[in-house]
Amino acid sequence: MGVTGALAGCGGPAGSDDVTLRLVAADYGRSSADSSKKYWDGLVRGFEAQHPGTKVDVSVYSWNDVDRKVKEMVAAGHAPDMAQIGAYADYAAAGKLYQAEDVLSIPVQADFASELSDAGKVNRVQYGLPFAASTRLLFYNRTLFAQAGITAPTTWSELAADARALKAKGVKFPYALPLGPEEAQAETMQWLLSGGDGYLDGFGSYNFDSTQNVATFTWLKDELVDKGLTGPVEPAKLNRADAFAAFTRGEVGMLNGHPSLMKAAAAEGVKFGVVPMPGVDGRAKSTMGVADWMTAFRQNGHQDRIRDFLDYVYSEKNVLAFSREYDLLPVTNSAQEAMSASPRDADLAPFLEELPSSELYPVGKTSWAAVSADIKQQVGKAVGPEGSPAAVLGALQREAVTADGSAG
Repeated sequence: MGVTGALAGCGGPAGSDDVTLRLVAADYGRSSADSSKKYWDGLVRGFEAQHPGTKVDVSVYSWNDVDRKVKEMVAAGHAPDMAQIGAYADYAAAGKLYQAEDVLSIPVQADFASELSDAGKVNRVQYGLPFAASTRLLFYNRTLFAQAGITAPTTWSELAADARALKAKGVKFPYALPLGPEEAQAETMQWLLSGGDGYLDGFGSYNFDSTQNVATFTWLKDELVDKGLTGPVEPAKLNRADAFAAFTRGEVGMLNGHPSLMKAAAAEGVKFGVVPMPGVDGRAKSTMGVADWMTAFRQNGHQDRIRDFLDYVYSEKNVLAFSREYDLLPVTNSAQEAMSASPRDADLAPFLEELPSSELYPVGKTSWAAVSADIKQQVGKAVGPEGSPAAVLGALQREAVTADGSAG
């Protein structure tokens, strides 16, 4: 859907100095009642009141459409001034984006959490401005765990034992493993990290078929999937949204989730707990973090006006307001400190604690979009009835190396 932010300018004569900035943004709401349109409308009203002569038009699209919409606009030669989307590296590599230092004041740029700033860089130059962040923790249903007489797991073997106990009590999805095409890249990365490796090696090259990664997926197949502990839906066909919905219905014992699942589960009366993702022999060394990005396009040349607007967007007040509205983590140090000190945000504290040591998708690689799409379509086969983790991860590695070479 397309919506337009408040357009009423305040003060100052109309003339050649008047500028209208165009922003395309993603919708974080679950319905029209909490659409991001409302957030941007309020923010734009406040900004325009303080900056006569600058107006901001905001178009909000669903996450299913927003990246495609921006791509089409750029291809047609009509890039927006700013786009709040899921990736930035392609546009940066093509020379279409302002660098962060071009469109942010020094104090605002310095306020970003360092791990997020680093993830926004291409060739050590920051182009992606982190806009929202989240981490993943293991959610478990306290009621089902009590009925099975078990406690939250801290190791893989404990997780498997808990899943067996839940299955014995008739739980539909002892551990929900969503490796379907919606967001398989997230579940995959979480498990690879908990197994001690990940998508990249220490030199920044793709690393899908490492010994540790193959061992991780072999364990998933042998100890969870083949033993019927992941529920009636084949992991390759289970999407994250469906797994979350099943959790809110009380049908899931455990699954990896992000902060927004808390509100959805609580609304349905599900009593749940959250713990760090178990590792092979104890707590995983790192969890998965996710960031969404603000970008500023060079095409229209509104650098100074964009800086004014983005400095306003990234004020502590506005960052906190957005994070609280959508159960996300603040991307600035000042807002994180305010959230950590506020009792009203206590439920987000466990997720916030994981952020400094989290690992994000390799979004600085221009090949990541293609590689991520390949993961979504292929990785579920690794744990299928006739699946071979080594073969599937090996194929993903070959495709990733090819994509990386083409992008480079």
